[in-house]
Parts: sequence; structure tokens; C-alpha cells
Amino acid sequence: MPCKHCVPEEQIKHKQRDDAEKKDLITRLNRIEGQVRGVKTMVEEDRYCVDIVTQVSAIQAALNSFNKELLARHIKSCVSEDIRQGNEEAVDELCELLKKLMK
Repeated sequence: MPCKHCVPEEQIKHKQRDDAEKKDLITRLNRIEGQVRGVKTMVEEDRYCVDIVTQVSAIQAALNSFNKELLARHIKSCVSEDIRQGNEEAVDELCELLKKLMK
């Protein structure tokens, strides 16, 4: 029996992205990944706390920027398409997502 957090593949939603969008998102994530590795190195090298906190703040800002971009694209494509097709549940899903983001 699968764990309660596992979702069968047929129940996982997918979104087709064009190559430019996918490249942009991956580039942003690669940059963030590099920043996280940099912070890890700073900790390993016993760098000054304030310097590490400053870098972590930059990572949080980059993640927030990534989320804003992805959310805008989601609203412009997925949500608007669902609404045009009469799927009002997309609005509820968006509202729940916004609640999670605004914790």
C-alpha cells in the first residue's frame, strides 16, 4: 500500500511549457542552487554569521521572485484557460495557493 503522501501518476497534473519558459525557470533555479551551495561553503568555512544571513536573505528574495514569475504565468495560462472552459474550481485552487504563499 503506498504512503498517504504518494499520488498515482495519473492523478498528477502536468503543464506543458515552451522551451523558452522552461529554460528561464531552470536558469533561475540553477542560480538559486548555486547560491545555496555558496552558503553551505560559507558555513563549512566558519564565515561570519551576518555574511551568511545576508546570503540567505538573497536566496529568499530569489525564491520569492521565482514564485512570483511562476504564479503570474500560472494565472495567465492555466487559471485563465480553466475559467474559459467553465472550471471554476481553478479559482478555489488559486485562492488556496495564495493562502499558502502568504503564511
